Amino acid sequence: MNPALSLLIFLASSVALVLIFWPRTGLIARLSRYRRLEERVLIEDTLKHLYNCEYAGRRATEESLAGFLETSVGHAVRTLARGEELGFLRFEGLEPVLTKEGQQYALRVLRAHRLLERYMADRTGVAPVEWHAEADRLEHTLSRDEAEGLASRLGHPLYDPHGDPIPTAAGGIPPMEGQPLATLDEGEIARIVHVEDEPPELFNEIVAAGLGPGMRLRLLDTSLDEVQFEAGGRVHRLSPAVASRITVVPAGEEVQLPTHSLADLEPGETGQVLRISPVLQGPQRRRLLDLGVVPGTEIQAEFASAAGDPVAYLIRGALIALRRDQAALIQLVSEPEADEALASHLEGAGA
Repeated sequence: MNPALSLLIFLASSVALVLIFWPRTGLIARLSRYRRLEERVLIEDTLKHLYNCEYAGRRATEESLAGFLETSVGHAVRTLARGEELGFLRFEGLEPVLTKEGQQYALRVLRAHRLLERYMADRTGVAPVEWHAEADRLEHTLSRDEAEGLASRLGHPLYDPHGDPIPTAAGGIPPMEGQPLATLDEGEIARIVHVEDEPPELFNEIVAAGLGPGMRLRLLDTSLDEVQFEAGGRVHRLSPAVASRITVVPAGEEVQLPTHSLADLEPGETGQVLRISPVLQGPQRRRLLDLGVVPGTEIQAEFASAAGDPVAYLIRGALIALRRDQAALIQLVSEPEADEALASHLEGAGA
């Protein structure tokens, strides 16, 4: 054989062996790390599913886990067995139950997930329907120290943008509260405390309706075809499937509902801000707050553009142009109910 060719083959073989077997950076080392990462992600998702079932009072099964992980029942069974080997869960009969260590681990993952959703809602332009999937992807990469740094930058929020409580660093979490929207009595006033973000198609309908945690509503009517209620100065009609994703707590008559939004003002009319809709998040919300759009601020509609949108408003002495879809998310009260509604709103916000 040609010596030069032999040398070339030897060098190529040596390089191949190095690429395959080199510690830490070789192909085998990389594949090993990938398998460990894949296993960790599966275990963390499994613990999160088991915790969510326990928190909601539902029974976790091998089938429910397979659906959550989007895998086969056999793969789910093997993942549960691995979680049992690691001491994160045990079986009570056929039902998998978290151990104390598994519960603490699940709460750390949930904390990272919900902090990430809060961050995306408050600090980015990521669309609401994408918050959950992005947080699912990133939660496994966030270390405990990074999660605490994120919590500090966000001001240690208590809830994510869907109304889910964010576990504390010590693992504390309040119990679930509320009831489905459609179970209210006709005419009953309530406050939205949670909107379910899955499946995305139904969550999108809730977002498109401008609904979110913190909003107050009055149930008008329920039927097999729709649930009708008033919120934010508008009458909403949702299918029972969508309405079932909205959880509320009855508010009695403690507050008058806002009668209209800023978009309803005609040129020359003045309104007093009750609140910015909780649905408006991120940079747009911060811009309005910086402009002084806070409870109690008086805003006057000055004039509309030639096309009718945007509209110029006088806010704290400055003329500001807002699109009508933005103005519709600024809820107003009108005299004589303004003082009572604002007082109740501020009292509730403080609580």
